[in-house]
Amino acid sequence: MIVFELSCEQGHAFEGWFRSSGDFVAQQEKGLLACPQCGSGAIHKAPMAPAVPRKGNQIVERAAADRAERPLFNAPMPPQVAAAIEQLAKAQAEALKNSTWVGKGFAEQSRAMHYGEREQAAIHGEASVDEARELLEEGVPIAPLPLPVAPPEELN
Repeated sequence: MIVFELSCEQGHAFEGWFRSSGDFVAQQEKGLLACPQCGSGAIHKAPMAPAVPRKGNQIVERAAADRAERPLFNAPMPPQVAAAIEQLAKAQAEALKNSTWVGKGFAEQSRAMHYGEREQAAIHGEASVDEARELLEEGVPIAPLPLPVAPPEELN
């Protein structure tokens, strides 16, 4: 079922429940829709925001008075923080310009370069926490990137 916010030509607002968007159109074309307040058949979908649930990783502040959920991240980012993140992103992009994405093969290829089994090159990719720990314990020089990097096949 899908819920649409509807309104009539008189501006009365109400909800309508339909099996699909096509079901709404079919009922509208057959004249089966009517305003519950005035009976008008001139019904249209009202603009509505999608119902997007809160992400599970959002920090929520509980208001003492009403216990309403209010995400803490709604405040604007301070300009100096935004500028610092922008500079960090630029520095990371510059560092990765001559680096090759190796994906999930990062640990294996880093290890191969460390032991001389492969030519040295700048690479970046994915490694699990355990893989990264093992590389560091072996003395393989690696470092996490400060900002996430999307694999090339996921870029627009």
